Amino acid sequence: MNVLTSLTVLGFLIFFHEMGHFLAAIFQGIYVDGFSIGFGPSIIQKKYRGITYSFRAFPLGGFVSFPDEEQNNINPEDPNLLKNRPIIQRLIVISAGVFANLLLAYTILTINVTTNGIPYDPEPGILVLATQPEKAAAKSGVEPGDKILKIDGISLGIGDQAVSSLVKKIQSSSEESIQIQIERRGSFKELTLIPKNINGKGTIGAQLQPNIKQETIKTKTINELIRYTNKEFSSLLIKTIQGYKGLITNFSSTAQQLSGPVKIVEIGAQLSEQGGTGILLFAALISINLAVLNSLPLPLLDGGQFVFTIIEGLRGKPVPIKIQIAVTQSSFLLLVGLSVLLIIKDTSQLLIVQRLFSQ
Repeated sequence: MNVLTSLTVLGFLIFFHEMGHFLAAIFQGIYVDGFSIGFGPSIIQKKYRGITYSFRAFPLGGFVSFPDEEQNNINPEDPNLLKNRPIIQRLIVISAGVFANLLLAYTILTINVTTNGIPYDPEPGILVLATQPEKAAAKSGVEPGDKILKIDGISLGIGDQAVSSLVKKIQSSSEESIQIQIERRGSFKELTLIPKNINGKGTIGAQLQPNIKQETIKTKTINELIRYTNKEFSSLLIKTIQGYKGLITNFSSTAQQLSGPVKIVEIGAQLSEQGGTGILLFAALISINLAVLNSLPLPLLDGGQFVFTIIEGLRGKPVPIKIQIAVTQSSFLLLVGLSVLLIIKDTSQLLIVQRLFSQ
């Protein structure tokens, strides 16, 4: 059921993205002849008022199609063809899917804040959520529920910055002793951690998070609601952009963290176990990711079409078709290759986990 929920959310987000393109064209009086969710052969297909609506075999994608002069009964000079519209109107249609996903993500976060409230401000230290048996944290005496306050006599501070500081110290101190101060049920203890060296970095086998109360408080004013939603939205958007930027600036490291469709569905299934809050968070995260992904300047994506259209506006004529085909084919091979690798990676990881649990 959780996997089905995850797939349903993904399908809805794709539908919303394509609906952005569709409505942007319809509202400007531009001809549209197809609206499809998914790729491959059609499972369900219905033609209504000259537009063919279809649901296809592979639902992780979609497209809106436009008629061209090669079709019968189409006047190549018809001003309502997409290619005959001013550059600005075409750019609106191309970018509408990205803006639709960003708008949806913002709306989802607003609903989440309205219904579930906002967390309390973080308190000093880091909360230990879980420890792995026989790992450095457990061996040193760290227990779930402990609050790590200091490391080598220095206060860690609060929030994400505190977690980041501790993680950096652990990673750079493999096989070296670290003194930490913890708080456990009102009492303070000094413990010694010795991070284990894995692939050149220290690890302790513990799940950490900022020291924030699990309870939430309702927003009191509209301004507070908007301010917190803006903070959450901008944080998710910036982190997503930084993640894609890392593919260019630090590919070898970032690529290890990439997830394909199998892993995305698994993450969605896990979050859906948390109920409405988890589903809303998953939907917002993926909607922002869809927006940023489609903004990349690859011809098969909205960003690539946007670049081609801008170049056409500057040149006064379209990019030569041979160049478009060459770049598009290269883009297709890159995306398909990356997708296949991610699917293989995700599936192999799932199989490994299943073997571990079956032993």
